[in-house]
Amino acid sequence: MTCNDDQLFKEAMDDVKPLKHSADVVFFQHKSDRPPRRPEERVVTNNFLTTGFLDIIPLDTPLSYKQDGIQQGVLDKLRGGRYPLDARLNLTRSQVETCRRNLFEFMLQLQRTPVRTVLIIHGKGRNDHSHANIIRSFVARWLAQFPQVQAFCRAQPYHGGIGACYVALKKVESARVDNWERFARRPR
Repeated sequence: MTCNDDQLFKEAMDDVKPLKHSADVVFFQHKSDRPPRRPEERVVTNNFLTTGFLDIIPLDTPLSYKQDGIQQGVLDKLRGGRYPLDARLNLTRSQVETCRRNLFEFMLQLQRTPVRTVLIIHGKGRNDHSHANIIRSFVARWLAQFPQVQAFCRAQPYHGGIGACYVALKKVESARVDNWERFARRPR
């Protein structure tokens, strides 16, 4: 007994009914499997970064900053690219307000994580008044306004050179407590 394919198909599709017209179908949005956000994540912190008058940093002046109390060796090691990078933020070809908002949100996220060194890519311009150099000057001003920023400087060429900067951050409280517990002198 031989059956051809058409006959088998007709037998298999015998009890199939056509779908309703697609205009009558309503799709509901799929509910997320993620747990709802905690209340502290919903709180929007006011962005304190300033955008007023700006002293443009000339291209031939490398970015460099360190808080009082930070050793010069830390800045030298940062400038040499000898700290491992934990995160990066790319601000190239973005508007000033977008860069301001992205940098602020990025730094808020870093406050909750044990990140110590980050790379911020701001771009490289051809002259002092190029858009990339204006963003670079704003980034230098904004980074100095964050209390968790210990130091920042120009990146090494393989990380972007003059178009990027390394940022050294303070330890988060949990890492500070962990270090204290590990290295504190214990009575013998």
